[in-house]
Amino acid sequence: MTERFNFGRKYDFHEIVADGVVHGIGLVFALVGVTALIFYATISASLGEIAAAWIYGLGLVLCLSISFTYNIWPVSRAKWVLRRFDHSAIFVLIAATYTPFLERGIHDPMILFMLVAIWLTAIVGILLKCFFPGRYDRLAILLYLAMGWSGVIVAVPISQYLPAITVWLIVAGGIIYSLGVIFHVWERLRFQNAIWHAFVVAASAVHYGAVITCFSLSNTTL
Repeated sequence: MTERFNFGRKYDFHEIVADGVVHGIGLVFALVGVTALIFYATISASLGEIAAAWIYGLGLVLCLSISFTYNIWPVSRAKWVLRRFDHSAIFVLIAATYTPFLERGIHDPMILFMLVAIWLTAIVGILLKCFFPGRYDRLAILLYLAMGWSGVIVAVPISQYLPAITVWLIVAGGIIYSLGVIFHVWERLRFQNAIWHAFVVAASAVHYGAVITCFSLSNTTL
């Protein structure tokens, strides 16, 4: 491949298999978990909460599916196209994960502004990845982190609408994601990609727990 199609270092067969296994485990659990979440929301939540559950669920499954496809695909022009979708899907996942939590306090102008702002930022990030593939990757990582931790801006008002355990799980998931970035940029480390995606799957599982407690405990107390 030419310099234009730069995917970083080449991963050997065992690294690709390990990465595929990590993705496969994450995707299976995501499909089961999202199905359960949407079923629960459908029978016990409001229309707004049901919509938020669908947005989160689709965002999670979409991101893991695209990431799985991209990372096991052989180096080619098609992989270069998949790379755009893979990196764009991260923006979708971050915004989709925030949606169920922010929906809880959507009548608060500040929280509503946060919800709109995070989706607009996701759109900007997607456009950046689609129209400037292979460029500004470091900037994109900073944008991922900024989006992920932007919730601290509305931490006080949103905490009034969420159970304490939900808030702690959100923070824990954010820390796991952030620690995983170390391995994402540590390209010389063998199995680096599989380790990074293991952090992603673990953080996604913790955030799934946050969404579940957000729905179940909030509906119990409200």
